[in-house]
Amino acid sequence: MEFIREILLKALEDLDEADLERFQWHLQQPNLPGFAPIPKARLKGNLFNIVDRMCQSYKDSGVLEIAVVILKKMNQNNLAEKLETTMGRNKALSNAKKPETVQDKSKNIQKTKCESIPEGPSLDKPSTFVNKTFADLYIVKGVTAGMEFIREILLKALEDLDEADLKRFQWYLQQPNLPRFAPIPKARLKGNLFNIVDRMCQSYKDSGALEIAVVILKKMSQNNLAEKLETTVGINKAIFNAKKPKTVQEKLKNILKTKYESIHEGPSLDKPSTYLNMIFTDLYIVKGGTGGVYTEHEIQQIEGLFRGTAGKPTVKSSDIFKACPEDRTPVRKVLTLGIAGVGKTVLVNKIILDWAEDKANHDIDYIFPLAFRNLNLMTGNYSLMQLLSQHFEFLNSKSTFDDSKVLFIFDGLDESRLPLDFAKNELVCDVQKDTTLDALITNLIRGELLPHALVWVTSRPAAASRVPHAYFNQITEIQGFSDKQKVEYFRKTIRDKDTASKVISHMKTSRSIHIMCHIPVFCWIFATVVQTMLCQRDHHEIPTTLTGMYASFLIYQTRQMDIKYHKTDKIVLKLGRLAFLQLQSGNLIFYKEDLRECGIDINEASVYSGVCTQIFRQDRTMQEKRCFSFVHLSIQEFLAAVYVFHAHRNYKRNPVLQSLAGKFKWIFQHTLLDLHKTAVNKALESKNGHLDLFLRFLLGLSLKSNQDHVRDLLPEIKESEDHVKETIKHLKEKIRANISPERSINLFYCLNELKDDSLVEEVQSYVRQGSLASEELSPPQWSALVFLLLTSEDTQKLFDLKKYTQTDKGLRRLLPVVGYSAQSLLDRCNLTNASCEGIASVISSKSSYLRCLDLSDNNLQDSGVNKLAAGLKDPHCKLETLRLSGCLVTDEGCSSLASALKSNPLHLKELDLSYNNPGDAGVQLLNDRRDDPKCKLEKLNFDYCGPLRMLTGPRKYACELTLDPTTVHQHLSLSEGNKKVTWEEEEQKHPKHSNRFKFKEQVLCREALSRRSYWEVGWSGEGVHIGVAYKQIRREGQGEDCWLGHNEESWKLYCSHDSYTAWHCKKSIYMSVHCSTIIGVFLDWEAGTLSFYNVSPDTKALEHLHTFCATFTEPLHPGFRVLHSSAWLDRI
Repeated sequence: MEFIREILLKALEDLDEADLERFQWHLQQPNLPGFAPIPKARLKGNLFNIVDRMCQSYKDSGVLEIAVVILKKMNQNNLAEKLETTMGRNKALSNAKKPETVQDKSKNIQKTKCESIPEGPSLDKPSTFVNKTFADLYIVKGVTAGMEFIREILLKALEDLDEADLKRFQWYLQQPNLPRFAPIPKARLKGNLFNIVDRMCQSYKDSGALEIAVVILKKMSQNNLAEKLETTVGINKAIFNAKKPKTVQEKLKNILKTKYESIHEGPSLDKPSTYLNMIFTDLYIVKGGTGGVYTEHEIQQIEGLFRGTAGKPTVKSSDIFKACPEDRTPVRKVLTLGIAGVGKTVLVNKIILDWAEDKANHDIDYIFPLAFRNLNLMTGNYSLMQLLSQHFEFLNSKSTFDDSKVLFIFDGLDESRLPLDFAKNELVCDVQKDTTLDALITNLIRGELLPHALVWVTSRPAAASRVPHAYFNQITEIQGFSDKQKVEYFRKTIRDKDTASKVISHMKTSRSIHIMCHIPVFCWIFATVVQTMLCQRDHHEIPTTLTGMYASFLIYQTRQMDIKYHKTDKIVLKLGRLAFLQLQSGNLIFYKEDLRECGIDINEASVYSGVCTQIFRQDRTMQEKRCFSFVHLSIQEFLAAVYVFHAHRNYKRNPVLQSLAGKFKWIFQHTLLDLHKTAVNKALESKNGHLDLFLRFLLGLSLKSNQDHVRDLLPEIKESEDHVKETIKHLKEKIRANISPERSINLFYCLNELKDDSLVEEVQSYVRQGSLASEELSPPQWSALVFLLLTSEDTQKLFDLKKYTQTDKGLRRLLPVVGYSAQSLLDRCNLTNASCEGIASVISSKSSYLRCLDLSDNNLQDSGVNKLAAGLKDPHCKLETLRLSGCLVTDEGCSSLASALKSNPLHLKELDLSYNNPGDAGVQLLNDRRDDPKCKLEKLNFDYCGPLRMLTGPRKYACELTLDPTTVHQHLSLSEGNKKVTWEEEEQKHPKHSNRFKFKEQVLCREALSRRSYWEVGWSGEGVHIGVAYKQIRREGQGEDCWLGHNEESWKLYCSHDSYTAWHCKKSIYMSVHCSTIIGVFLDWEAGTLSFYNVSPDTKALEHLHTFCATFTEPLHPGFRVLHSSAWLDRI
C-alpha cells in the first residue's frame, strides 16, 4: 500500500489546482465502476489528505484503478498510461506466483478472438486492432446509471466554455421562460462548474439536464457543443427506450400520428390519401378579433379578408400559445376564428401531427383533440377521465395529468349542438367526477377543471360569441391564403409546372374567383376544375364566373360515381333539397334525422359520401356514429340553388316562398323573372347576407352556358335563357333605389354572374380618364364605384378620396371604402363638420379595418372634432393614427379628444394637431393623456400653432418672408425692409457675392421652406415672374439654367395684364383668365404641391389658377424676376 501511495502521490502532483478539484469531484460521484464514492466532507484538505482517503477507502491496486478511470475521464491520458503501466507490473508480479484460473483462460481466448477486425469490404486486407480504431461512445449502463452518465457528459461539454460564457449559461438557467423546465434560483447556482452541473442534475430528471443545456447553448450560438450534446441525448434515449415499455405519451403520439398524417385531397376518389406534410401551406394568421358578434355573411368576410391587416401582428401556427415578448402573462386559453373552409381543421391537424412527430411544442406532454361534431353524438354523463378513455382506451389513470402540460383542442365550436351554459353549469374540479358533457367543457374553458391545462377552441366567427371572450388570453384569426400563399399552394399541389402556371393565370382573370381563392378549400375546387378541363381535348372554355366554376366542379365529382349508382340526377336533387332546407336553418352538420327529412336513409347517405366524397362528407367518431356535411358552405349554397332552379323550371314551384300569401300569389305569377325577384327581395331582407351566394348561383343558372353544365346532371331540365335581360334591368333598378352600399355590392356580383359589367366598365372609364371628379355620377354609378374600390387590391392598403371627389356629398357615398382601407387620405377635400358624423360611425364600427386617417386641411372646426371624438371613444375604434393638421381646432376640440383618449386609451398612437390653435389649456390636456402610462399615445404634434391658424383656406399657413440682398441682381433694388423689389434702369452698386444673379433680373428670399407655407405678392408694371427654386439654381451665365421655371430646380408663374403662364423645366401652360395684381402662393412641401391663386383686391377671395405636382427633394426659396416692374410681399 505504501508503494501505491507513493506512486499515486507522485502522479497527482502533476495536476494543477483546477484539475485536482475535478479529480476530487469525480471521487464523490456514485457511478465509479466497482467502487463506492468518497463523501465530499472527507475529501477536504490538500493532496496528501486526498491520497490518504483513497488508500483508506480502496484496497490494494483499487486505488490505482480508480485513479486511472478518473484521469481518462479528465483526458489526462499520459498520467493514466503511466499508472496503468505501474498496475501492469504489479499484476504481473502477483500473477506469476499463482496458477491460471478458468476465468483467466476464458479471457485470453476472447481477447485473441476480438482484439482485431478487418476494415472495409476487403477480407485480404490486414486486420486492425479494435483499440486503435474504436471511437468512444457514451452509453448508459442500465436505467439507474442514466443520471451519472449525463453528469459526466455535461461536465465535459461545459468545460469548453470560457468564464464569460459560463456566466451567461448560469443566467439562462435562472430565467422563467425555459421550455418545460423550472428555473434554478440564482442562490443555488453559486460556486464553480461542478456545483452548476450538480444543481442541474438535481433539478432535472433523466436527460432533461442535457436537453435544457442544448437549448441554452443554441441561444448562446454554441452550435458545435449543442450538436454534440444532441447526439448524446439521442443515443441515451435510443438505449433507454429500447429497454422500457411504451409510455402513455408514446401511445398517444402513435395514434395521433396515424390519424393525422394524411388527408384525402384531389378530384379522384381512387387516388390515395396525400401526406399532410407534403401539401400543407402556411396560413395567414393575425392576432386579435372583433370581440363581438359577427352579423355579416361569410362571403362578405372573404371579400374583406386582407383589408387593414397591416395593423395587426401576425402569428406563426406553432406559436399560438406563445405570449408576446412584452407580455409575460402565460397564454393558456386561445380562440381561433376563421370562416368555413379557411383551413381551421387542417391547421389543427398539422399542429397535432407536428407534436406527434416531435417537431414542435416539445413543452406539451399530451394533446387531446375533441371535435365538437363528435361530442354532439355522445349522450349521458361522463367524468373527464371517462370522456378521454372513450377516445383513447389506454388512458386509465388520473396520474396522467400530474405535473403534466396538457392541451385540449375543441375544433368546430360553430358545429356544437351543446348549450354551453357557462352561467348555470355546476362547478367541477375533479377529473373523476361524473357530470354532463356541457359541464365538463365549460369547466375546462373556465379553468375550474385542470386550471393549468391549455385549451384551444376553433370557430367560425358567427358562433364565436357562444363562449365569453373574457375566458381567452388570446384571440387569433385565420385569414386564409395571402396572394403569395395562393401561388405557393398551386405550385405544391399541382406537380406539372405548366399546368400550375395556367391555373394561376386563370385565377387572376376573374375578380370573384381571385377573391374566393383566399379560401384554401376553394383553391382546391378551382384547381380541380381547371386541371380536369385542361386534360380534355374537347374541353369547354374555362369558367370565369362562380356559377360556371361550381357547375363544372359538380359534374367532375359526380362522374367519379361507380356505374351502379348511375342515377346521379336523383342523388343531386336529394342533396340539393337537404342543402336548401339546412341553409334556411343555418346548419352545416347533418345527422340521420335531417337526412330522413329529405328522403335519404342512413345507408344511402353512406353511398353518397363514398362515391361523391368531395361534395358530401361522412365522419365517424370513436363510437362509430356518423355525421355528414358538405365540404364547404359554398357547395351547399350551390346545390340549394340547383334544387330551387330545377323545382321552378320543371314544376313551376318556388321553394323560396314560405308565407301562404306568397304561395297564393305565385299561382298567378310564376315566371323565371318572378322567381328571381322573390330571391332578390329575400336576400336583401337578410341582415347578415346569408343568402347572398345562393342568390348569385340562382341567377347565374339562368345563363345557357351554365344550364348546359347542369343538364349533364339533370337531363330532364328545360332549357331557357328567358328573362335574363329583365333580371339585369331589375337588379339595376334595385341598385338605383339607393339601398345600402353593403347590400348593393352583392347585386354587382350578381350582375357579374350574369356577365353584365356595363355599370362598372362605365365608371372604370371615368377613373382611367381621370375625369371622375368632374363627373356628376348617378346613384347606380356611385354604387358601381364603391363596388370597384372595395374589390381593388390597391384600395385595401390606401384610399385617396381626392382622386374621386372633394365634397362632403361625395364622401358620404364612399364612406364604406374609408372603413375598408387600412389608410384613408381625406386631406384637402373641402370637407366640413357635416362629414364628421359619418366618419365617426366608420371608425367606431367593429368591422372597420381603418388604422390611419388623414383629415388635414379641412375646415372641420371644433364642432366636427367633437363628433370625431365620439367615435374615438367607442371601444371598437382601433384607429392608430389621426391627422387633424390645419382643421381650425381650439382648446375645445382638444378637450373632446382628451376625453376620448381617457375612455379608449389602448389604440391611438399618433395625433397630429399642427397648424391649429389649441392654446395652453388644450396642449396641457393632451400632454397629460400622453404621459398617462395607461394611454398608448406616443407622438403628439403641436408644431406651428397659434391664432393665425384659425384663418380659413391656405391663409392659415401664412409665413413671413424677406428678400435676400446677397442674391439680388445689379439692376434690382430692395426697399421697405427688404419686402419690395424694383427694376432700375441704372445698375446698382451691390457688393460682389457668389449668391448674386449675374445676368438675370432675379432675387430669392432668405427663407428655405420645407413645410406648408402661404404668401401673397403684389405687383405693378409690365409683368412679373413669381416662383420658387432650390438653393443650387445657377447664378451665372445667360442660358436658361439660370431662369426661374426653365430648369429642373425651379417653378414659376408669369403674370401679365391679360394672361398667366405656368413654367417648369422649359415647359409652359398658358392661361387666359381675368388677371389680378395680387397673387397667392401655397406650398405644401411634403405633399409635393405648389399652387397659385388670383387674389381679389376687394374681397380677398382666392381663385385657383394652377397647381404643380412634384416630389421636392430640398427646401425651396421663394423668388422673383422683375423687368420694368415692381413686386412686393403683401402682409396678411
